[in-house]
Amino acid sequence: MTRRDFPKIHFYDQDFVDIYDKTWAWIQDCWQGEGEKGAIDGRFFSYPGSPVVQQIDAIFSSFFLVYSNRIYHAFPTLDVFYQHQEQNGAIRSAYSIETGEPVVEKDNPEGLGLPLFAWAEFNLYHKSGNKKRVKDVLPILDKYTSWIDSVFKRPNGLYEVPLAATGMGNAPREDAVYPIDFNTMMAINVLYMSALADILNDKEASFQYKRQYFSLKTRLNTLMWDNEDGFYYDIDRDEKRIKVKTIAGYWPLLAEISNDDKAERIIDKLSDPAFFGAPHPFPTVAVSESSFDETGNGFRGSVYPHLTFMVIKGLERYQRWDLSRECAIRHLYFVLDSMNPDGNHHKGNLWEAYLPLKEGPAQWPEKPDFPRPQYLTYDALSTICLTIENIVGLFISLPRKTVDWIIPNLEIMGIENLSLKKNMITILSNKSGRGWEIHMESEKLYYFTINILGKKKKTLPIPSGKCSMLIDKL
Repeated sequence: MTRRDFPKIHFYDQDFVDIYDKTWAWIQDCWQGEGEKGAIDGRFFSYPGSPVVQQIDAIFSSFFLVYSNRIYHAFPTLDVFYQHQEQNGAIRSAYSIETGEPVVEKDNPEGLGLPLFAWAEFNLYHKSGNKKRVKDVLPILDKYTSWIDSVFKRPNGLYEVPLAATGMGNAPREDAVYPIDFNTMMAINVLYMSALADILNDKEASFQYKRQYFSLKTRLNTLMWDNEDGFYYDIDRDEKRIKVKTIAGYWPLLAEISNDDKAERIIDKLSDPAFFGAPHPFPTVAVSESSFDETGNGFRGSVYPHLTFMVIKGLERYQRWDLSRECAIRHLYFVLDSMNPDGNHHKGNLWEAYLPLKEGPAQWPEKPDFPRPQYLTYDALSTICLTIENIVGLFISLPRKTVDWIIPNLEIMGIENLSLKKNMITILSNKSGRGWEIHMESEKLYYFTINILGKKKKTLPIPSGKCSMLIDKL
Protein backbone atom coordinates (compact mmCIF):
# COMPACT_ATOMS: atom_id res chain seq x y z
CA MET A 1 0.00 0.00 0.00
CA THR A 2 1.23 3.50 -0.69
CA ARG A 3 2.37 5.45 2.32
CA ARG A 4 2.43 9.22 2.85
CA ASP A 5 -0.75 9.99 1.03
CA PHE A 6 -4.14 10.97 2.38
CA PRO A 7 -6.74 8.24 2.82
CA LYS A 8 -9.02 7.95 -0.20
CA ILE A 9 -12.75 7.82 0.28
CA HIS A 10 -15.21 6.09 -2.03
CA PHE A 11 -18.78 7.30 -2.25
CA TYR A 12 -21.53 7.07 -4.86
CA ASP A 13 -21.65 10.88 -5.22
CA GLN A 14 -18.36 11.88 -6.81
CA ASP A 15 -18.83 15.53 -5.75
CA PHE A 16 -18.38 14.46 -2.10
CA VAL A 17 -15.14 12.68 -3.02
CA ASP A 18 -13.87 15.67 -5.00
CA ILE A 19 -14.46 18.21 -2.23
CA TYR A 20 -12.86 15.84 0.30
CA ASP A 21 -9.73 15.60 -1.90
CA LYS A 22 -9.66 19.35 -2.55
CA THR A 23 -9.89 20.15 1.16
CA TRP A 24 -6.68 18.22 1.85
CA ALA A 25 -4.95 20.28 -0.87
CA TRP A 26 -6.25 23.56 0.60
CA ILE A 27 -5.10 22.68 4.13
CA GLN A 28 -1.53 23.20 2.91
CA ASP A 29 -2.23 26.98 2.96
CA CYS A 30 -3.16 26.91 6.65
CA TRP A 31 0.28 25.87 7.92
CA GLN A 32 2.07 28.84 9.43
CA GLY A 33 5.41 29.20 11.13
CA GLU A 34 8.84 27.82 10.16
CA GLY A 35 10.94 30.21 8.18
CA GLU A 36 8.59 33.07 8.95
CA LYS A 37 9.58 35.61 11.55
CA GLY A 38 7.45 34.99 14.58
CA ALA A 39 7.52 34.24 18.26
CA ILE A 40 5.80 30.84 18.02
CA ASP A 41 8.05 27.85 17.37
CA GLY A 42 7.37 25.19 14.76
CA ARG A 43 4.45 24.83 12.40
CA PHE A 44 0.84 25.29 13.42
CA PHE A 45 -2.63 25.51 11.89
CA SER A 46 -4.09 28.98 11.42
CA TYR A 47 -6.26 30.85 8.90
CA PRO A 48 -3.99 32.24 6.14
CA GLY A 49 -3.16 35.89 6.78
CA SER A 50 -4.45 35.86 10.35
CA PRO A 51 -2.15 37.75 12.77
CA VAL A 52 -3.16 35.38 15.61
CA VAL A 53 -3.37 31.69 16.33
CA GLN A 54 -6.78 30.84 17.82
CA GLN A 55 -7.78 28.28 20.43
CA ILE A 56 -10.86 27.40 18.37
CA ASP A 57 -8.59 26.60 15.37
CA ALA A 58 -6.37 24.34 17.47
CA ILE A 59 -9.30 22.39 18.93
CA PHE A 60 -11.52 21.91 15.88
CA SER A 61 -8.69 21.29 13.38
CA SER A 62 -7.56 18.34 15.52
CA PHE A 63 -10.74 16.45 14.57
CA PHE A 64 -9.88 16.33 10.86
CA LEU A 65 -6.07 16.50 10.93
CA VAL A 66 -6.01 13.08 12.65
CA TYR A 67 -7.19 11.62 9.34
CA SER A 68 -4.24 12.97 7.33
CA ASN A 69 -2.12 9.80 7.72
CA ARG A 70 0.30 11.91 9.79
CA ILE A 71 1.07 14.20 6.85
CA TYR A 72 -0.30 16.99 9.05
CA HIS A 73 -0.06 16.69 12.81
CA ALA A 74 -2.91 17.67 15.10
CA PHE A 75 -0.78 18.06 18.25
CA PRO A 76 1.49 21.08 17.56
CA THR A 77 -1.28 23.70 17.35
CA LEU A 78 -2.75 22.53 20.66
CA ASP A 79 0.76 22.57 22.14
CA VAL A 80 1.13 26.27 21.24
CA PHE A 81 -1.61 26.96 23.82
CA TYR A 82 -0.25 24.59 26.45
CA GLN A 83 3.20 26.17 26.14
CA HIS A 84 1.70 29.60 26.80
CA GLN A 85 -0.04 28.53 30.00
CA GLU A 86 0.54 31.10 32.75
CA GLN A 87 1.56 30.42 36.35
CA ASN A 88 -2.06 30.69 37.53
CA GLY A 89 -3.23 28.14 34.90
CA ALA A 90 -4.64 30.68 32.43
CA ILE A 91 -4.61 29.87 28.72
CA ARG A 92 -5.88 32.70 26.52
CA SER A 93 -8.01 32.20 23.41
CA ALA A 94 -5.60 33.87 20.95
CA TYR A 95 -1.88 34.65 20.70
CA SER A 96 -0.09 36.99 18.34
CA ILE A 97 1.96 35.05 15.79
CA GLU A 98 4.50 37.88 15.70
CA THR A 99 5.04 38.46 19.43
CA GLY A 100 3.59 35.37 21.12
CA GLU A 101 1.64 37.67 23.46
CA PRO A 102 -2.04 37.04 24.31
CA VAL A 103 -4.50 39.04 22.22
CA VAL A 104 -7.68 39.92 24.12
CA GLU A 105 -10.75 41.90 23.09
CA LYS A 106 -12.46 44.40 25.37
CA ASP A 107 -15.69 42.36 25.41
CA ASN A 108 -13.69 39.34 26.67
CA PRO A 109 -10.94 40.91 28.81
CA GLU A 110 -9.61 37.60 30.18
CA GLY A 111 -9.29 36.13 26.68
CA LEU A 112 -11.43 33.14 27.67
CA GLY A 113 -11.84 30.54 24.91
CA LEU A 114 -13.99 27.45 24.43
CA PRO A 115 -12.88 24.99 27.16
CA LEU A 116 -12.84 21.96 24.85
CA PHE A 117 -9.20 20.83 25.01
CA ALA A 118 -10.09 17.62 26.91
CA TRP A 119 -12.69 16.61 24.29
CA ALA A 120 -10.08 17.12 21.54
CA GLU A 121 -7.41 15.17 23.47
CA PHE A 122 -9.75 12.24 24.13
CA ASN A 123 -10.54 12.03 20.41
CA LEU A 124 -6.82 12.26 19.56
CA TYR A 125 -6.03 9.43 21.97
CA HIS A 126 -8.49 7.12 20.19
CA LYS A 127 -7.06 8.04 16.78
CA SER A 128 -3.36 7.95 17.75
CA GLY A 129 -3.14 5.65 20.79
CA ASN A 130 -0.59 8.00 22.39
CA LYS A 131 -0.95 7.34 26.14
CA LYS A 132 2.17 9.31 27.08
CA ARG A 133 0.53 12.44 25.69
CA VAL A 134 -2.50 11.94 27.96
CA LYS A 135 -0.11 11.81 30.93
CA ASP A 136 1.58 15.05 29.77
CA VAL A 137 -1.56 17.09 29.07
CA LEU A 138 -3.81 16.15 31.99
CA PRO A 139 -1.92 18.30 34.57
CA ILE A 140 -2.07 21.26 32.13
CA LEU A 141 -5.83 20.84 31.66
CA ASP A 142 -6.29 20.46 35.42
CA LYS A 143 -4.58 23.82 36.06
CA TYR A 144 -6.57 25.41 33.23
CA THR A 145 -9.85 24.21 34.76
CA SER A 146 -8.84 25.52 38.18
CA TRP A 147 -8.12 28.93 36.64
CA ILE A 148 -11.56 29.06 34.96
CA ASP A 149 -13.17 28.02 38.27
CA SER A 150 -11.29 30.68 40.23
CA VAL A 151 -12.27 33.53 37.87
CA PHE A 152 -15.70 32.62 36.49
CA LYS A 153 -17.43 30.14 38.80
CA ARG A 154 -20.13 31.64 41.02
CA PRO A 155 -21.63 30.41 44.34
CA ASN A 156 -24.54 28.79 42.46
CA GLY A 157 -22.01 26.42 40.83
CA LEU A 158 -22.42 27.96 37.35
CA TYR A 159 -20.06 30.03 35.20
CA GLU A 160 -20.69 33.70 34.53
CA VAL A 161 -18.81 34.55 31.33
CA PRO A 162 -19.05 37.26 28.67
CA LEU A 163 -21.08 36.29 25.61
CA ALA A 164 -17.95 36.81 23.48
CA ALA A 165 -16.35 33.82 25.26
CA THR A 166 -19.02 31.52 23.77
CA GLY A 167 -17.87 32.42 20.25
CA MET A 168 -21.42 33.55 19.33
CA GLY A 169 -20.81 37.28 19.36
CA ASN A 170 -24.05 38.87 18.12
CA ALA A 171 -26.49 36.07 19.03
CA PRO A 172 -29.79 37.37 20.48
CA ARG A 173 -28.66 36.49 24.01
CA GLU A 174 -27.76 39.93 25.37
CA ASP A 175 -29.23 39.28 28.82
CA ALA A 176 -27.51 35.93 29.32
CA VAL A 177 -25.31 35.94 32.42
CA TYR A 178 -24.91 32.16 32.64
CA PRO A 179 -24.78 30.93 29.01
CA ILE A 180 -26.02 27.37 28.45
CA ASP A 181 -23.26 26.58 25.92
CA PHE A 182 -20.27 27.66 28.02
CA ASN A 183 -21.65 25.96 31.13
CA THR A 184 -22.22 22.78 29.18
CA MET A 185 -18.71 22.97 27.71
CA MET A 186 -17.36 23.00 31.26
CA ALA A 187 -19.35 19.80 31.86
CA ILE A 188 -17.85 18.33 28.65
CA ASN A 189 -14.43 19.43 29.89
CA VAL A 190 -14.62 17.54 33.21
CA LEU A 191 -16.42 14.56 31.62
CA TYR A 192 -13.50 14.02 29.23
CA MET A 193 -10.90 14.81 31.88
CA SER A 194 -12.44 11.97 33.87
CA ALA A 195 -12.12 9.74 30.78
CA LEU A 196 -8.46 10.80 30.32
CA ALA A 197 -7.78 9.99 34.00
CA ASP A 198 -9.36 6.55 33.41
CA ILE A 199 -6.89 5.93 30.56
CA LEU A 200 -4.07 6.53 33.10
CA ASN A 201 -5.91 4.37 35.64
CA ASP A 202 -5.98 7.33 38.04
CA LYS A 203 -9.17 6.40 39.89
CA GLU A 204 -9.06 9.27 42.38
CA ALA A 205 -8.73 11.99 39.69
CA SER A 206 -11.38 10.30 37.56
CA PHE A 207 -13.79 10.26 40.52
CA GLN A 208 -13.19 13.96 41.33
CA TYR A 209 -13.82 15.05 37.73
CA LYS A 210 -16.93 12.89 37.53
CA ARG A 211 -18.23 14.48 40.70
CA GLN A 212 -17.81 17.94 39.14
CA TYR A 213 -19.58 16.68 36.02
CA PHE A 214 -22.62 15.37 37.93
CA SER A 215 -22.80 18.55 39.96
CA LEU A 216 -22.95 20.64 36.75
CA LYS A 217 -25.36 18.21 35.12
CA THR A 218 -27.80 18.62 38.02
CA ARG A 219 -27.60 22.42 37.89
CA LEU A 220 -28.09 22.60 34.14
CA ASN A 221 -31.11 20.30 34.28
CA THR A 222 -32.59 22.18 37.26
CA LEU A 223 -31.98 25.78 36.21
CA MET A 224 -31.64 25.79 32.42
CA TRP A 225 -34.08 23.11 31.24
CA ASP A 226 -37.57 24.38 30.47
CA ASN A 227 -40.02 21.52 30.70
CA GLU A 228 -42.85 23.42 29.07
CA ASP A 229 -40.81 24.26 25.94
CA GLY A 230 -38.65 21.12 25.96
CA PHE A 231 -35.46 23.14 25.55
CA TYR A 232 -32.35 24.41 27.36
CA TYR A 233 -32.02 28.18 27.76
CA ASP A 234 -29.46 30.70 29.03
CA ILE A 235 -30.32 32.26 32.37
CA ASP A 236 -29.98 35.85 33.59
CA ARG A 237 -28.51 37.20 36.82
CA ASP A 238 -31.64 36.22 38.78
CA GLU A 239 -31.47 32.69 37.32
CA LYS A 240 -34.55 33.37 35.17
CA ARG A 241 -34.58 31.53 31.83
CA ILE A 242 -34.18 33.71 28.74
CA LYS A 243 -36.59 32.11 26.31
CA VAL A 244 -34.74 32.46 23.03
CA LYS A 245 -34.06 29.17 21.26
CA THR A 246 -30.51 29.18 19.88
CA ILE A 247 -28.21 26.42 18.70
CA ALA A 248 -26.41 26.80 22.06
CA GLY A 249 -29.23 24.69 23.54
CA TYR A 250 -27.83 21.62 21.74
CA TRP A 251 -24.49 21.42 23.57
CA PRO A 252 -26.17 19.42 26.39
CA LEU A 253 -26.60 16.50 23.95
CA LEU A 254 -22.85 16.34 23.41
CA ALA A 255 -22.31 16.38 27.18
CA GLU A 256 -24.95 13.66 27.71
CA ILE A 257 -26.70 16.01 30.15
CA SER A 258 -30.19 15.07 28.89
CA ASN A 259 -32.05 11.90 29.78
CA ASP A 260 -33.74 10.10 26.87
CA ASP A 261 -37.01 11.95 27.29
CA LYS A 262 -35.39 15.41 27.27
CA ALA A 263 -33.11 14.41 24.39
CA GLU A 264 -36.06 13.30 22.29
CA ARG A 265 -37.84 16.61 22.78
CA ILE A 266 -34.78 18.63 21.74
CA ILE A 267 -33.95 16.31 18.82
CA ASP A 268 -37.52 16.57 17.48
CA LYS A 269 -36.94 20.31 16.98
CA LEU A 270 -34.12 19.55 14.53
CA SER A 271 -36.68 18.27 12.02
CA ASP A 272 -39.37 20.83 12.78
CA PRO A 273 -39.35 23.71 10.22
CA ALA A 274 -40.62 26.07 12.93
CA PHE A 275 -37.43 25.52 14.94
CA PHE A 276 -34.13 24.18 13.59
CA GLY A 277 -35.47 22.08 10.71
CA ALA A 278 -34.44 24.65 8.10
CA PRO A 279 -33.49 23.36 4.63
CA HIS A 280 -29.79 23.80 5.53
CA PRO A 281 -29.09 22.21 8.93
CA PHE A 282 -28.79 23.96 11.39
CA PRO A 283 -29.45 27.71 11.80
CA THR A 284 -27.98 29.37 14.90
CA VAL A 285 -31.42 30.70 15.92
CA ALA A 286 -34.77 28.89 15.64
CA VAL A 287 -36.69 29.96 12.53
CA SER A 288 -39.73 30.96 14.65
CA GLU A 289 -37.75 33.47 16.78
CA SER A 290 -38.39 37.15 16.02
CA SER A 291 -34.60 37.66 15.91
CA PHE A 292 -34.15 35.02 13.15
CA ASP A 293 -32.69 36.56 9.99
CA GLU A 294 -32.78 34.58 6.75
CA THR A 295 -29.65 36.38 5.51
CA GLY A 296 -27.83 34.86 8.50
CA ASN A 297 -26.67 38.16 10.03
CA GLY A 298 -23.87 36.46 11.94
CA PHE A 299 -25.27 34.34 14.76
CA ARG A 300 -28.90 35.31 14.06
CA GLY A 301 -29.62 32.55 11.59
CA SER A 302 -26.40 31.61 9.75
CA VAL A 303 -25.40 27.96 9.54
CA TYR A 304 -21.89 27.54 10.97
CA PRO A 305 -20.30 24.19 10.06
CA HIS A 306 -18.61 23.74 13.47
CA LEU A 307 -21.98 24.12 15.23
CA THR A 308 -23.67 21.71 12.80
CA PHE A 309 -20.76 19.33 13.58
CA MET A 310 -21.45 19.75 17.31
CA VAL A 311 -25.16 18.90 16.90
CA ILE A 312 -24.36 15.82 14.78
CA LYS A 313 -21.83 14.58 17.37
CA GLY A 314 -24.51 15.14 20.03
CA LEU A 315 -26.98 13.01 18.03
CA GLU A 316 -24.41 10.18 18.04
CA ARG A 317 -24.43 10.16 21.85
CA TYR A 318 -28.09 9.11 21.66
CA GLN A 319 -27.51 6.55 18.88
CA ARG A 320 -29.40 8.65 16.33
CA TRP A 321 -27.20 7.41 13.47
CA ASP A 322 -29.86 7.73 10.75
CA LEU A 323 -30.65 11.35 11.55
CA SER A 324 -27.01 12.34 11.99
CA ARG A 325 -26.14 10.88 8.57
CA GLU A 326 -29.15 12.44 6.85
CA CYS A 327 -28.26 15.89 8.29
CA ALA A 328 -24.57 15.51 7.38
CA ILE A 329 -25.46 14.65 3.75
CA ARG A 330 -27.95 17.52 3.48
CA HIS A 331 -25.44 19.96 4.99
CA LEU A 332 -22.74 18.85 2.54
CA TYR A 333 -25.06 19.32 -0.46
CA PHE A 334 -25.68 22.92 0.65
CA VAL A 335 -21.93 23.45 1.14
CA LEU A 336 -21.31 22.17 -2.41
CA ASP A 337 -24.18 24.14 -3.96
CA SER A 338 -22.94 27.32 -2.26
CA MET A 339 -19.50 27.05 -3.86
CA ASN A 340 -20.71 28.23 -7.19
CA PRO A 341 -24.23 29.35 -8.07
CA ASP A 342 -23.77 28.03 -11.63
CA GLY A 343 -23.50 24.49 -10.29
CA ASN A 344 -19.79 24.23 -11.10
CA HIS A 345 -18.34 22.62 -7.97
CA HIS A 346 -14.83 22.73 -9.39
CA LYS A 347 -14.61 26.47 -8.86
CA GLY A 348 -15.58 28.61 -5.92
CA ASN A 349 -15.06 28.64 -2.17
CA LEU A 350 -16.09 26.97 1.01
CA TRP A 351 -17.39 29.56 3.49
CA GLU A 352 -17.21 30.31 7.20
CA ALA A 353 -21.04 30.40 7.41
CA TYR A 354 -24.03 29.71 5.17
CA LEU A 355 -27.59 30.85 4.54
CA PRO A 356 -30.21 28.77 6.39
CA LEU A 357 -33.04 28.68 3.82
CA LYS A 358 -31.20 28.40 0.50
CA GLU A 359 -27.70 27.87 -0.83
CA GLY A 360 -25.06 30.59 -0.59
CA PRO A 361 -22.78 32.25 1.96
CA ALA A 362 -24.39 33.99 4.94
CA GLN A 363 -24.24 37.78 5.41
CA TRP A 364 -23.41 40.04 8.32
CA PRO A 365 -23.70 43.72 7.25
CA GLU A 366 -21.59 44.96 10.19
CA LYS A 367 -18.68 42.76 9.14
CA PRO A 368 -17.63 43.44 5.56
CA ASP A 369 -15.08 40.58 5.56
CA PHE A 370 -17.72 38.02 6.61
CA PRO A 371 -17.92 35.19 5.83
CA ARG A 372 -14.28 34.28 5.32
CA PRO A 373 -13.63 32.08 2.26
CA GLN A 374 -11.91 28.69 2.77
CA TYR A 375 -12.34 28.92 6.54
CA LEU A 376 -11.15 25.34 6.93
CA THR A 377 -11.28 25.26 10.74
CA TYR A 378 -15.04 24.93 10.27
CA ASP A 379 -15.38 23.62 6.72
CA ALA A 380 -13.01 20.66 6.92
CA LEU A 381 -15.08 19.34 9.83
CA SER A 382 -17.80 18.84 7.21
CA THR A 383 -15.83 17.89 4.12
CA ILE A 384 -13.42 15.51 5.92
CA CYS A 385 -14.61 14.56 9.40
CA LEU A 386 -18.37 14.24 8.85
CA THR A 387 -17.68 12.59 5.49
CA ILE A 388 -15.57 9.80 7.02
CA GLU A 389 -17.50 9.37 10.26
CA ASN A 390 -21.14 10.10 9.44
CA ILE A 391 -21.55 9.78 5.68
CA VAL A 392 -19.24 6.81 5.01
CA GLY A 393 -19.92 5.83 8.65
CA LEU A 394 -16.53 4.73 10.04
CA PHE A 395 -15.61 5.09 13.73
CA ILE A 396 -12.11 4.15 14.78
CA SER A 397 -10.38 3.49 18.08
CA LEU A 398 -6.70 2.62 17.95
CA PRO A 399 -6.26 1.64 21.63
CA ARG A 400 -9.23 -0.71 21.36
CA LYS A 401 -8.08 -1.95 17.90
CA THR A 402 -11.64 -1.45 16.63
CA VAL A 403 -13.30 -0.11 13.51
CA ASP A 404 -17.10 0.23 13.60
CA TRP A 405 -18.94 0.69 10.34
CA ILE A 406 -22.40 2.11 11.08
CA ILE A 407 -24.61 2.51 8.01
CA PRO A 408 -28.38 2.55 7.35
CA ASN A 409 -27.99 0.41 4.22
CA LEU A 410 -25.29 -0.91 1.96
CA GLU A 411 -24.01 1.40 -0.74
CA ILE A 412 -20.88 1.47 -2.87
CA MET A 413 -18.51 3.27 -0.52
CA GLY A 414 -15.59 2.92 1.85
CA ILE A 415 -12.08 4.10 2.63
CA GLU A 416 -8.69 3.16 1.24
CA ASN A 417 -5.25 3.49 2.86
CA LEU A 418 -6.26 4.83 6.24
CA SER A 419 -3.31 4.75 8.60
CA LEU A 420 -4.00 3.39 12.08
CA LYS A 421 -0.53 4.15 13.46
CA LYS A 422 1.49 1.26 11.95
CA ASN A 423 -1.46 -0.38 10.26
CA MET A 424 -2.85 0.70 6.87
CA ILE A 425 -6.42 -0.44 6.32
CA THR A 426 -8.86 -0.48 3.42
CA ILE A 427 -12.59 -1.21 3.72
CA LEU A 428 -14.77 -1.08 0.60
CA SER A 429 -18.26 -2.35 -0.13
CA ASN A 430 -19.63 -3.14 -3.55
CA LYS A 431 -22.20 -5.37 -5.21
CA SER A 432 -21.13 -8.44 -7.13
CA GLY A 433 -23.02 -11.33 -8.70
CA ARG A 434 -22.93 -12.99 -5.28
CA GLY A 435 -24.57 -10.04 -3.51
CA TRP A 436 -23.11 -7.28 -1.31
CA GLU A 437 -19.46 -7.86 -0.52
CA ILE A 438 -16.97 -6.06 1.71
CA HIS A 439 -13.33 -6.13 0.63
CA MET A 440 -10.72 -5.47 3.28
CA GLU A 441 -6.98 -5.10 3.46
CA SER A 442 -4.90 -4.66 6.59
CA GLU A 443 -1.33 -5.04 7.82
CA LYS A 444 -2.31 -6.14 11.34
CA LEU A 445 -5.20 -7.75 13.15
CA TYR A 446 -8.09 -5.53 14.29
CA TYR A 447 -11.74 -6.00 15.23
CA PHE A 448 -14.35 -4.91 12.73
CA THR A 449 -18.01 -4.33 13.58
CA ILE A 450 -20.50 -3.98 10.77
CA ASN A 451 -23.75 -2.40 11.95
CA ILE A 452 -26.41 -2.14 9.23
CA LEU A 453 -28.98 -0.26 11.26
CA GLY A 454 -31.97 -2.33 12.27
CA LYS A 455 -30.85 -5.24 10.06
CA LYS A 456 -27.54 -6.75 11.05
CA LYS A 457 -24.73 -6.26 13.56
CA LYS A 458 -21.66 -8.46 13.71
CA THR A 459 -18.12 -8.15 15.09
CA LEU A 460 -15.29 -10.09 13.45
CA PRO A 461 -11.52 -10.23 13.91
CA ILE A 462 -9.90 -9.09 10.65
CA PRO A 463 -6.52 -10.75 10.05
CA SER A 464 -3.60 -9.13 8.23
CA GLY A 465 -3.61 -9.37 4.45
CA LYS A 466 -6.59 -9.23 2.10
CA CYS A 467 -9.99 -10.72 2.72
CA SER A 468 -13.60 -10.29 1.70
CA MET A 469 -16.94 -11.17 3.23
CA LEU A 470 -20.42 -11.64 1.84
CA ILE A 471 -22.98 -9.72 3.89
CA ASP A 472 -25.70 -12.34 3.34
CA LYS A 473 -23.47 -14.99 4.91
CA LEU A 474 -22.86 -13.05 8.15
